[in-house]
Amino acid sequence: MSNLFPISVAVLLLLLMFDTARAFVTTTSQYSRVSLAANPDQKKNEIPADNLKQKAYPQQTPHSGRHFRPSHQAYQSTSWLARILPKQKRKRFLEGWYYRVTLTEHNVSFAFIVSIEDPGLPLSELRLACIQVVGPEDGYLVQGSRDDTKFWAWKGHQGLGYTFEYYQELATDRTKTAMTPSEWRETVKSGFQILPSRIQGRVEGHDARFGNVIENPGQPGSCSFDMAVEPLVGWGGSKTEQQQSTAGWLASFAVFEPHWQVTLADARVTGTITWHNKTYEFDNEPFYAEKNWGAAMPTKWYWTQCNSFHGYQQLSVTAGGGIRKIPFGKEEALGMVSVHYNGTFYEAVPWTGEMEWEVEKWGKWKLSGRSKTDPENLFEVEYLSTCSTDKRTIIMAPTADEGMIPFANDSFEADATLSLWSLEWDEKRKQFVRCNPPIIDKAKSFQGAVEVGGPWSSSWKDTSKMNRVLKKLVRLPYSFRRKFLKRRRSR
Repeated sequence: MSNLFPISVAVLLLLLMFDTARAFVTTTSQYSRVSLAANPDQKKNEIPADNLKQKAYPQQTPHSGRHFRPSHQAYQSTSWLARILPKQKRKRFLEGWYYRVTLTEHNVSFAFIVSIEDPGLPLSELRLACIQVVGPEDGYLVQGSRDDTKFWAWKGHQGLGYTFEYYQELATDRTKTAMTPSEWRETVKSGFQILPSRIQGRVEGHDARFGNVIENPGQPGSCSFDMAVEPLVGWGGSKTEQQQSTAGWLASFAVFEPHWQVTLADARVTGTITWHNKTYEFDNEPFYAEKNWGAAMPTKWYWTQCNSFHGYQQLSVTAGGGIRKIPFGKEEALGMVSVHYNGTFYEAVPWTGEMEWEVEKWGKWKLSGRSKTDPENLFEVEYLSTCSTDKRTIIMAPTADEGMIPFANDSFEADATLSLWSLEWDEKRKQFVRCNPPIIDKAKSFQGAVEVGGPWSSSWKDTSKMNRVLKKLVRLPYSFRRKFLKRRRSR
């Protein structure tokens, strides 16, 4: 096994050189060909389609598309060779998408969580397609099905959907995937459709926190939503910059378990949400999106997010960490805290700086980080979130052995405080010190999102510790970028 590691590293380096070179030649002229329809109904006769060659919008991140082959009829191979070849054995797999809407005028938030488990594995007892809705006042709703053949997902863009029930079942083409927004409203009685700039759904589910997604339904409920999304920031700077993988370029390979990608660190959304017969209408409210994929969620994790700070128009923070699996049966505990502010990306991650956390079982998330390797972006960030016990909601999450079970605690009512400073080298003290005034001085919000997942017996205080070999590999694009920019300036 040890002889294979250098070979694997060499292959990864070659792939990195190709990926980095491709990123450097990306210019704003490529993006000028991309148009974003804020309201897809403006093009009622155009059927939405996947596209591997062109982004849906300039801020589209890596990993926006699916990481599995759906068992939906639209993706079935017509090749006679594919039909006679034995099916390849596959291990457990899940992919999940998370969308948060913060309604500042109503002082409430919603989260829509979509997941698919073990698609194309008919013998798996954990096979499941479902959507969870987390709403105001400890509200929770889930609808699911063991039939994964109705789940479709795009490979090039973030497009996915599932229909639990049609208005006209017999007249519907079962090979159909994406529809126009108006067609979806007329056709789908229960289900969801998520397109790059439009999110629609009708959920007829139940509160499954004290039972099961399907077999033991709880209190019934309903939620419908129709929203147009306007992206502001993907992950990694302004829309004219190359968007990044949240976990670094190695996320393109089976190195980490699970994988994590923020797809929209900041966006604005306009539309309606009807929750238990109460309708919320909103315009240009904060929106956030991310996703995970792999065998299961981490065995233990924490997470915080906010893009609704008082007095700030374009300020978003995402922070999280946990225990993930790495090659050769090992695990590592690490975290990150990153800020997007007025087109600048402040990334405090273990491969380019430092990050520490102190998180309680519930109630306190104290995170800090520093970046000391990029001379053009030296900074320190502190982020504190607090939340009372009566404001948390138990939600379900996919696990490796038991599937979807109650496994996490969430809230959208945390008190969040964010501060950010530039750093400069103090020759006298031989260390980096904060520059005053701060870039961000105690920005506050009362609608911060917080989460802890997995078993927690006590508070968790630690520093990110990343595998040395993986750390050097993930840092390579940053080194190449600095050299490239340095050469360009010297010309």
